[in-house]
Amino acid sequence: MWIGRRLAYQHVGTFKGVLFLVAVTLIVSVLAYTQVLVGRLKDSTRHTLQQKIRLYSLLVNSESPELIALALEQIQAVDFPIIVTDADGNPKQWKNVAVAPGDSSARARVRLRAYLRAMDESGNEPLAIELSETQVDWFHYGDSLIIRQLRWLPWIEIVVAALFVIVGYTGFRNIKKSEERMVWVGLAKETAHQLGTPLTSLMGWIELLKNGSAGEHALEEMERDLGRLEKVTARFSQIGSEPVIEAQPVLPIVHETADYFRRRLPRTGNPIEIKVDVICNPVIRLNAQLFGWVMENLVKNSVDALRNTGGEIRLTCEEKPKWLYVDVADNGPGISVKNRRNVFRPGFSTKTRGWGLGLSLSRRIIEDYHGGRLFIKETAPGRGTVMRIALRRDEHAA
Repeated sequence: MWIGRRLAYQHVGTFKGVLFLVAVTLIVSVLAYTQVLVGRLKDSTRHTLQQKIRLYSLLVNSESPELIALALEQIQAVDFPIIVTDADGNPKQWKNVAVAPGDSSARARVRLRAYLRAMDESGNEPLAIELSETQVDWFHYGDSLIIRQLRWLPWIEIVVAALFVIVGYTGFRNIKKSEERMVWVGLAKETAHQLGTPLTSLMGWIELLKNGSAGEHALEEMERDLGRLEKVTARFSQIGSEPVIEAQPVLPIVHETADYFRRRLPRTGNPIEIKVDVICNPVIRLNAQLFGWVMENLVKNSVDALRNTGGEIRLTCEEKPKWLYVDVADNGPGISVKNRRNVFRPGFSTKTRGWGLGLSLSRRIIEDYHGGRLFIKETAPGRGTVMRIALRRDEHAA
């Protein structure tokens, strides 16, 4: 799984190129389809006009004034610009253009001729109106409002989509940068915290040795602190690389985590008790250093939740045919509904001095390196929290 993620990261440029080609293909397809629709509408408009002009040509020669008025009404019942000219191109009638009907001024003629050129150049060939065997007028027409809107519609969509993409890209980029800063800051603080405790202890023992007041167990404690430093170094060295996953018993890691915190828990005031309720000792493929780090992060969160009130932390294990579940439960204040979806986000923390990396890092270790799951099994305000680690069992691991 880790190799697959690394290969995906290496080919991210190819993925971006494919997405860009897909976007260009979609844009070209939208433009082409819009042009097809515009062509169909123009053909339909021309066919309708031809029928109206044919009817007009038949009725205009009638001796009945009512039929002539009907013919004129039919040909002018349009919602797009039209200009009727004589055989020499002089405007006779017009509608839906920015020239008042009947205006015969020189300025009006100039504007009408400009409209004529624009209509003819738009691909709408003028239609002949046969008034008699010797007299032919010409019907010039422009695009309807719907056709003009359809011409602009894909460009408007592209501009709007581009704005959304730019805004979305900028927003996500800022969020990603902020998240990366949170991760780096949190990782630096986590490193300082992990190294700080054993280093402080070692400095204390060195001072006692200098003063000659160190007890017989000083070397034993110093060896323990050095072992802690080696463990911290091993953990951080495996982040970002492919860790060694091998069959390991889970129970020693659980007991080691519990013992580590028991030596540091307050014994007065608001006492916190850690209980290990694990009967079995399953063997499963994992990285002991990283899995122990996850257990410490989960127990530490429970300790922080109980620091002001005291309480109990219970570590349990449950075996299923295909899964192994390790739970860390406490009877603390629980997690509110609004925070349940955010607790695994880098940088999110409900603690004043927290840096919000523990759960995010733990989930990455379990999911990316071990192919398992880390999630909130149960929680409710005032009723505590149960965090569950789910690891797939390998029948060849035992």
